[in-house]
Amino acid sequence: MAETPSTMLPLGTQAPHFKLRDTVTDKVLSLDQLKSDKATVIAFICNHCPYVKHIQKKLVDVAKHYQAKGIQFVAINSNDTEKYPADSPEKMKIEAELNHYSFPYLFDETQSVAKAYQAACTPDFYVFDNKLVCIYRGRFDDATPGNSQPVTGKELSAALDSILAGKSVSADQKPSVGCNIKWRK
Repeated sequence: MAETPSTMLPLGTQAPHFKLRDTVTDKVLSLDQLKSDKATVIAFICNHCPYVKHIQKKLVDVAKHYQAKGIQFVAINSNDTEKYPADSPEKMKIEAELNHYSFPYLFDETQSVAKAYQAACTPDFYVFDNKLVCIYRGRFDDATPGNSQPVTGKELSAALDSILAGKSVSADQKPSVGCNIKWRK
């Protein structure tokens, strides 16, 4: 497992549009259908990554908390499923149901969405405002497997709290760190 930092998409970038299949409902969903009039969180995750597993329970809690306040969460898996069958759409559905995901878990089969977002690792978080402009990108918090930091979601939550309070999101944003996205050759 190679520890990989996120590339930090430039703030102010317009969210790249997509249409991807939700592995739970088997419906094709677009960003336009999913976006919120408050903010939209796009998280690149996968099933097998220990960094995702480390924050998974708290991510579900944080998502439910902010979804109740009108913020949309969307998770996308872009890994090569031929080399990493644990990340297949069938197993994504099982993962989402076992962990009570309250958000769509989309499969980026062509990896074009991950490339458009400049996603580099799992987990990798992006927050877009009501006009789909990037106002936060980076980590969930400072917890990683083995560093003894508690999993809180404090950095993502601080950005979302600022949005809900009508304040600017702090520009002090740190890259996420996790497993590299498993690109096709």
